[in-house]
Amino acid sequence: MTSNITWEEFVNLKKGLEKSNNDLDNLKQNLDQFFLIVMGMIVYLMQGGFAFLEAGAVRSKNSTNILIKNLMDSFVAGIAYWVIGYPLAYGKGNSFIGYSFWASHDLPDTDFATFFFQYVFAATAATIVSGAMAERCEFVAYFVYSFLLTSVIYPVVTRWVWAADGWLVVGSVYGTGNETYTIGYEDFAGSGAVHILGGVAAFCGALLLGPRLGRFHPDTRGPVDLRGHSVPFAALGGFILLFGFLAFNGGSALTISGEGSGSSVSLSVVNTIISGSMSAFVTLFINKTGYFGNRHWSLLNTLNGALTGMVAACAGCNVYYPWGAAVVGFFAAISFKVWSTIMLKLKVDDPLDATAVHFGGGLWGVIAVSFLKKNDGILFAWDTQSGLRLAWQLTGVVSIAGWSAALCLLMFGCLRLIGILRVPEDLERKGLDIPKHGEPAYPMESYGHGWVEHILQVLEDGRLSEIQQAEGGTEKQVVPGLLNRGFESENHAVGYDSLEVQVMNDGRGLKVEQHSKEGFLNNAHRQTKAPPGHFLSPAASYYTQRAKNNHASNGSVTQAHPVTENSVVTAM
Repeated sequence: MTSNITWEEFVNLKKGLEKSNNDLDNLKQNLDQFFLIVMGMIVYLMQGGFAFLEAGAVRSKNSTNILIKNLMDSFVAGIAYWVIGYPLAYGKGNSFIGYSFWASHDLPDTDFATFFFQYVFAATAATIVSGAMAERCEFVAYFVYSFLLTSVIYPVVTRWVWAADGWLVVGSVYGTGNETYTIGYEDFAGSGAVHILGGVAAFCGALLLGPRLGRFHPDTRGPVDLRGHSVPFAALGGFILLFGFLAFNGGSALTISGEGSGSSVSLSVVNTIISGSMSAFVTLFINKTGYFGNRHWSLLNTLNGALTGMVAACAGCNVYYPWGAAVVGFFAAISFKVWSTIMLKLKVDDPLDATAVHFGGGLWGVIAVSFLKKNDGILFAWDTQSGLRLAWQLTGVVSIAGWSAALCLLMFGCLRLIGILRVPEDLERKGLDIPKHGEPAYPMESYGHGWVEHILQVLEDGRLSEIQQAEGGTEKQVVPGLLNRGFESENHAVGYDSLEVQVMNDGRGLKVEQHSKEGFLNNAHRQTKAPPGHFLSPAASYYTQRAKNNHASNGSVTQAHPVTENSVVTAM
């Protein structure tokens, strides 16, 4: 049985189908743009990760200085990449460079999501350098190199690697007759474009800037460990970076609406975490062996190892089997430790190990693609194509490293020649926060409070030592132990007991006794020599000391404050 439709019904049906197709296309386009914006926001959060990591790794006197540099990286890139960088990278042009969309002129509205995602990558590349040059770089020099990195040096490389007509990604056609194939450089999320470039720039900057004062002292057989002031800050920053890397690599798919896009993003994220996890474990145990470490279970080394593993995964996280990602992470850890040692041998001071993490991890990551790519790598297909893929990966490494080194050496060399690369020696010794920014990260006047503290400590022999403050800023030990230097206790009738002291007092069933002036004085003499295990409240200690002083000077008791029910505490 057949049904006939009129021409009008057919036209209406066709228009309906066209509208549905247009709606579907619009939905896909909106999903892809939303995907890039969300992933870009997460990658932008990595600026905070870098800030905490670098702030924790430097000394407290330079915390504000390194924080403002990390803050300004995103803002400098926001202008430089918008006006110059993005046009050079993705504007209409040739296989080497673009030359349109200046300051987003004529840029289609649908491309702004792509701009934002590429911008946060550019800011990341610049931030790598600030850690290697921490604690001794002039602020003006920082502005110069941050601007040039995000406006010229980095964008040109991304033109080669990620633009549709970039010479590295286009590659060459090989074969004869009907059997031809194209081989080019592969770098999915930037092991080369971001991390080799950033690592080389960091090395050049640290090399020409010179080591921090005292880092390689002639009286020592090895480098002096200039410890950062906050391991918790560094760890927090590291966790943020690890989180950000999942979007850094997963978002590099650039689309979520195409066939297989979800699987590709998922595989990228899973391989990233596997590579980072394996690298963290291997780094931890290598450091413990002592061959490339200090024989400790090092938190900071393990964190850097995890980051190196994720850096190495960037190039091929979308084309590895999960076991391949584990192999990448294993050798990434070795690469990190080897390059960290090389930097010390060369006496190049890199406070954050940025060169070892980013260049070491990026170099191995780019090479690993040619060996471990699903079905096509050298380990799967020992043939001409896999060999040519290795050749193109090495070509990319040499091209990116050569371009970055040449321009960075020229840039930092000029800054050094005109005398604005490094801060004066006296400022470096005293710290940069106050003279450069007028905002010390930890101002002395912000510490302390107005209460008399009563502190309990456990001595090496197991005894409890109780420390409290007395009148005139002196300290008194009820049980011998270390002294607590604190604030003067003048005019503080009621003190503060730490929770430990309160628990001990409650546990021993201490009771409060009221005393007359005479009884108060006699009890004071007895309590000031209390045996181990007996405790005084801060208020009792205060009145005891006042009573003793008055008795010694006047021969009588003069109470400055009335005795309260909390004045004296004795053991039952």
